[in-house]
Amino acid sequence: MPCTVEVLFTPAEFRALRERDISKSVCVVFDVLRATSTFVTALANGAEAIIPVEEISEALDIRRRHPEVLLAGERNGFRITAAMSGGVEFDLGNSPREYTPETARGRTVVSTTTNGTRALRACTGVDRVFVGSFLNLGALAEAILACPPRPLLLVCAGTGEGAALEDALAAGALCERLVAFHGGLEVTDSALIARRLFVASRNDLAATVHAAQNARRLLAHPDLREDIEWCLQIDQFQLVPILDRSGAVTNPGP
Repeated sequence: MPCTVEVLFTPAEFRALRERDISKSVCVVFDVLRATSTFVTALANGAEAIIPVEEISEALDIRRRHPEVLLAGERNGFRITAAMSGGVEFDLGNSPREYTPETARGRTVVSTTTNGTRALRACTGVDRVFVGSFLNLGALAEAILACPPRPLLLVCAGTGEGAALEDALAAGALCERLVAFHGGLEVTDSALIARRLFVASRNDLAATVHAAQNARRLLAHPDLREDIEWCLQIDQFQLVPILDRSGAVTNPGP
């Protein structure tokens, strides 16, 4: 199980990881609204792999070399259009509800999002990188507790260059699960902040999240509103995706 738990709340913090020796750490990346929730949903519905990339140009390059992949992602919350990419319409956006079994099963998806894929790429080279969300919270806690003792970094993707309330809540929810299983866990101040935030909000999590910047943006668009409810389902899936050494997010199974 982890020996210490630390939460990184903003992109500036996860970009600074390259200056730290975290090779022996375990990372969990949260982008609750919506990238990591979407990745978990896609893999639960049979996707073969998700390849997170930072830039639209990287996604297009992979598509040129592997025409069979699905292109997915968003900018400012919306699916990437031909006008944004220089001529290529992306197949999917960043809504988890798009990734049905009929769409996802057996497919490899190349995804680029505003913050979530950047957070994942910042963890490249870490001993183990898990993809976290409310959807797989319980399975995630079990997987972490089964690991050999390692420092645990909970990486919140954030909103723009700032913190994201929903990511901090998910990190806090995971801290609460871990502490419940093992009271001797060393919790840093950042993890304590996240945990207390979640405990204070747990009885009406949706109301708290609806006040967040990302949620307000989604609520303003009728086609995206239902994503919030989807992403706040707790323990919907029993899987723990990992970012493997090749840079792909996969479901390694039991």
